[in-house]
Amino acid sequence: MTTAVPPLDSPFPERGPNAAADAATDQAPATAATAPRPRWERPAYLALLLGTAALLLWNLSASGYANSFYSAAVQAGSESWKAFFFGSSDAGNSITVDKPPAALWPMALSVRLFGLGSWQILVPQALMGVGTTAVLYAAVRRQFGPAAALLSGVTFALTPVAALMFRFNNPDALLTLLLTVTVYCVLRALDGAHTKWLVLAGAVIGLAFLTKTLQAFVILPPLALLYAVCAPTRLRRRLGQLLLAGLAMVVAGGWWVAIVELWPAGSRPYIGGSQNNSFLELTLGYNGLGRISGDEVGSVGGGARRAGGAGAGGGGGGWGETGIDRLFSANIGGQISWLLPAALIMLVAGLVITWRARRATDSVESMARAAFLAWGGCLLITGLIFSYMQGIFHEYYTVALAPFVAALVGMGVAVLWEERGGLAASLTLSATVALTAWWSYALLGRASGYLPWLRWTVLAAGLLAAAGLLIGSRWRPGSRTGGRLLRGAAALGVGAALAGPFAYCLTTVDSGRSGSIVTAGPAVAGGAGGPGGMRFKRAGAEGFRGGFPGGPQGATQGAPQGGFPGGAQGGPQGGMPGGAPQGGQAGAAPGGQGGQGVPGAAGGAGGRGARSAMGGPGGGLLNGTKASAEATAALRANAGGYTWAAAAVGAQNAASYQLASGEPVMPIGGFNGSDPSPTLAKFQEYVKAGKIHYFIGQNDGGTGAEGGQGARGGAGGPGGPGGGTSSAIAEWVKAGFKATTIGGATFYDLTAPVSGTS
Repeated sequence: MTTAVPPLDSPFPERGPNAAADAATDQAPATAATAPRPRWERPAYLALLLGTAALLLWNLSASGYANSFYSAAVQAGSESWKAFFFGSSDAGNSITVDKPPAALWPMALSVRLFGLGSWQILVPQALMGVGTTAVLYAAVRRQFGPAAALLSGVTFALTPVAALMFRFNNPDALLTLLLTVTVYCVLRALDGAHTKWLVLAGAVIGLAFLTKTLQAFVILPPLALLYAVCAPTRLRRRLGQLLLAGLAMVVAGGWWVAIVELWPAGSRPYIGGSQNNSFLELTLGYNGLGRISGDEVGSVGGGARRAGGAGAGGGGGGWGETGIDRLFSANIGGQISWLLPAALIMLVAGLVITWRARRATDSVESMARAAFLAWGGCLLITGLIFSYMQGIFHEYYTVALAPFVAALVGMGVAVLWEERGGLAASLTLSATVALTAWWSYALLGRASGYLPWLRWTVLAAGLLAAAGLLIGSRWRPGSRTGGRLLRGAAALGVGAALAGPFAYCLTTVDSGRSGSIVTAGPAVAGGAGGPGGMRFKRAGAEGFRGGFPGGPQGATQGAPQGGFPGGAQGGPQGGMPGGAPQGGQAGAAPGGQGGQGVPGAAGGAGGRGARSAMGGPGGGLLNGTKASAEATAALRANAGGYTWAAAAVGAQNAASYQLASGEPVMPIGGFNGSDPSPTLAKFQEYVKAGKIHYFIGQNDGGTGAEGGQGARGGAGGPGGPGGGTSSAIAEWVKAGFKATTIGGATFYDLTAPVSGTS
């Protein structure tokens, strides 16, 4: 690596002129990790972490309980150590969430220490965001210096989907942190073939498996291959180290699985999301290969690909178009893709520049190349899977890409800056800035009426910066004017690249986000509804009424008339009014106006949502209703005499009442209402033993929540198979117990059967 341009007081490590001399004299070059720290680094690093924390903690309580499905499990885990261990949805331990419990543990411990509340649940998530920024900084700094690390950290912190998910209580926050730590450990292992770092990487992946099952393993192939080929030691030792790391992974992730599988099924909660009460089935099916193929038994529209081909998604199995451009489309583009083109260009440029390093040396350049291969490999394999997976896919999944994109941007800028004296490097850097500015302009234009001045400012500033970089790099070497022009153009280019995502981040943190499907930033045009979805446009915001919950592109926030949980994603517990997760026409329940139903989902007759089988008014698949004071008081009355204060179909319905009352509420059928838990016979056994006080059903009208003519029977409740368990329980309760309206919700007192029934 050579350059014709002097350092110009560059903040990046100037390895170029020294690399050739080191290679010629066999001297070990100084690394960024061992070089003296510049005076500005510590204040800048501290500012990065404090700024990240401020962004993630600002207005945090506006999201309330965020995803009440997980918040209810956190509340249960804070009350019961058994629920804590298994990840149960309720302290009565009837059923678990549809994920392993590692992501719930930090939040449950926080609630156990400080009490139940929005801050207590969400602050651990925000701290994970700060931790991810710190790990990313440390990883990039070792080979590329503090300026590259700082740029990577800022890029990550200002990624809109990261600002969303590290303020939310889904498992993706912990997963992203652990994936970043894994790459860091692998890079440390490569720098000298250290066994302990590789074993630690394996253990971290094992913990990531206990966070979100097989998604943790997506980055394993490129990292394992990289170590097997590039580690500076004998092949036999490399393979032995990989086996030890694999063993650490199995132990770290397998101990919990072994306990769950060996534990007698009758004395533990049902494994939510499975159809056979098996965590292995959940891992390989609903949460595993089913996400790739679209054949997800028990999910919303599960098995649709088998029955009806690709469906409305045109290859997305009901969750949107698949293809190489998926990450750039509609809502997804604004979540993650602002700097994705730049990251891909930087990956290619970085590999071209560093490819001359030999594998068997741990020189600066070989480690730089390994870093590009590690972060780039993780980005490519994860991005390709996200682009082509035909099962459930939500926009917020892309937070897993954020550290990979950020690292490549910081590293790529560093190596191109070193090579800026060459025409190819200067053209690449200039073109990347121009392309990033244009793409930001395009993304900002997708949100109708959203800061129109900003998109033009970004475009103009980016093009001006690109021209400045190109002209400055061709200036006479050693020129003070040329150096000033380069530094000014670089600063302007960074500002233009980050202005758009920064605005999206501010929009995200300025309002609450709740429900099961959330997105960052403003509402955008082009968000798609699912099968049966109906497009609407009003007040400049385009969205969809009804259709598949969330549709291929999720709920378009800001959509007038609500339709999906949370309406404009502005309020905690804003439900899908009208009851049935498969649709239902809403009246004046909290959260806005619901949309039309999904025809023919999972074997049910098409139409407008089921009545009695579904949750309370405003309840739904994606978020529950806001429990009234009267309903909460009823649940609390004599609650100590029951294992469950109530039961309700669907975990979101049950979660709302559980969080409001603080008492266990049994979620019949789990998240989708489609799990065969409990069976009708088991539910009848619980009722006979006096373990459940109330069954919370759908209001048939009286508070404005209007049910429709429902898809029932074989669908087994909302969303999928399950043998009709949820519907059978609801019908048995309706036939044998008298309905009473409490606070707008229909309650059945299971301790007082109708005369002549049992």
